[in-house]
Amino acid sequence: DVDDWQAQLAAAPVRVQWDPERTLAGKALDARAIQVGLSRHIVARYVNEWTRAIRDITPLVRTIHTHVPGGHSDRARALLPRDRVYPVDGAIARRLGMG
Repeated sequence: DVDDWQAQLAAAPVRVQWDPERTLAGKALDARAIQVGLSRHIVARYVNEWTRAIRDITPLVRTIHTHVPGGHSDRARALLPRDRVYPVDGAIARRLGMG
């Protein structure tokens, strides 16, 4: 019910929502990607303990973007980072609605 949901939301250190995957041109696809939000209670740990590296990929994104308007989506796609499957525990996967 709504009260239970609100109580769980208030206590959760992490919040997730499913957003549509998008093409290089920005069109929504049928597939969904998980978006993870951190509560302020866990942000400090994420920043100070869990972050291993930060890379500025602005030059890469600009290069990818130059290929899209010219109709060279194949070149743009070849430059995209590889997707990796992130293993999720069965109970967590069920809670997130992951099949």
